[in-house]
Amino acid sequence: MVMRNLVEFAIIAGVWIASLELLKSDVSVVMALTVLIVISLAKTAFFGAENIRQLAEATRSNMAYHRFMLLMLVNMVQIILSFGLDYHCLQTLSPESFSVVLKSPTQFELVFEFLYVSTLNFTFFGYGDVTPQTVPAKFITMTEIVLAFVTVIFLLSDFISLKESLTKDGGKISVDNSGNTAKT
Repeated sequence: MVMRNLVEFAIIAGVWIASLELLKSDVSVVMALTVLIVISLAKTAFFGAENIRQLAEATRSNMAYHRFMLLMLVNMVQIILSFGLDYHCLQTLSPESFSVVLKSPTQFELVFEFLYVSTLNFTFFGYGDVTPQTVPAKFITMTEIVLAFVTVIFLLSDFISLKESLTKDGGKISVDNSGNTAKT
């Protein structure tokens, strides 16, 4: 599991580096924006499916809740990192994409700014000090927020109830002829 997560972090970094290289090439802005949006959607689908797969696996294996939470924390960090790097690429391609107010930022400061934005988006705090300004920036931001909603609301809040519903007895409730309910 640790090795898989390390590989996933490496892939996220590799996609970011490849995206930056694409932006340096002679590809058109429209083509580059399309590629960034497709990459964003592909990552959203991957992370969504991965979270659901891990939820089902954790339930089947009767994983302890604290281990499941640690696993989800790693997934959340991957998602935040991934989208933060997407935002950085988008800003690199089209500086009007976000309302960033940094005077002559270094690349590190710019990447940090977008990791900050991604963290705020994922945690639903969104202070609004950096906001998406273009349709592609808004679209990619929306995909992160939807993924965060699915991850946080559905997966984390429903883990225990899902686990209970999939117990050996199935957690089924039956009603006998007299109207009494009983767990069967």
